[in-house]
Amino acid sequence: MATHHHINIKKTGTIAGVTLVLTYLAMNNPLLSGHIAGALIGGILPALFWLWFWLKEDKVHPEPKKIIFEAFYLGMIAVIIAIFLEKLTYDSILQYSPLLFFIWAVIEETLKYFAAFIAGIRTKYFDEPIDVVMYMISSALGFSALENVLFIYNSLNTADMTTIPLRFIGASLLHVACSALIGFGIGFGVGKSKIVRIFYLFTGLSFSFALHTIFNYSIMEAGQKYLFNIFLLLWVVIVCILILFEKIKQSPYYISNVN
Repeated sequence: MATHHHINIKKTGTIAGVTLVLTYLAMNNPLLSGHIAGALIGGILPALFWLWFWLKEDKVHPEPKKIIFEAFYLGMIAVIIAIFLEKLTYDSILQYSPLLFFIWAVIEETLKYFAAFIAGIRTKYFDEPIDVVMYMISSALGFSALENVLFIYNSLNTADMTTIPLRFIGASLLHVACSALIGFGIGFGVGKSKIVRIFYLFTGLSFSFALHTIFNYSIMEAGQKYLFNIFLLLWVVIVCILILFEKIKQSPYYISNVN
């Protein structure tokens, strides 16, 4: 018997609109972007809006809020580790090359997975396929929240202010999309043969790493030239994720039964 997680696209659009407005105002208001309090509001509040949305949508068989918020907080901690590892790779690899952005994508997605794993995937509460997606999204939102706080706080020192709001908004969606893709890669493999599980996982990882790499490299190299195309691609992925939610919620498998 599967849990019926209902994803309301209209509500999703509303939440997306609210978060876009909050982030845009935070990035364009010097009073906010120049102070740590404003950075915290502009960075964490939108992420909490999204987290609240996913929790509201998960009503029938909700995950413990303690687990969800633990994944969120561990996702924030993962940012600190990511900064350290990315600094090491930046110093040893040609600056802003496709290879560098791919390595950064692998670092960030791996750390977000471990945050979700520690918080929920390894526990008894991971008892149906969609749970792993919820944990991954929670971790991604935490990662995005702290990353955005740091980004807002340092925004006044950035030379090109025109692309900051759009990159900031896009990065938030990017983290959710990439982590969700990995979650689907794991979730859709539940109850399947080993070969099929590997296929789903490889597919999820491939799409996640590719999307993350393309987005970051394009933002850095193309600036505003191809910004519309980049964000169009990202929103198409978000729509696909909503469709995948509707698909995975119909899974007949429960982890306890499969194991």
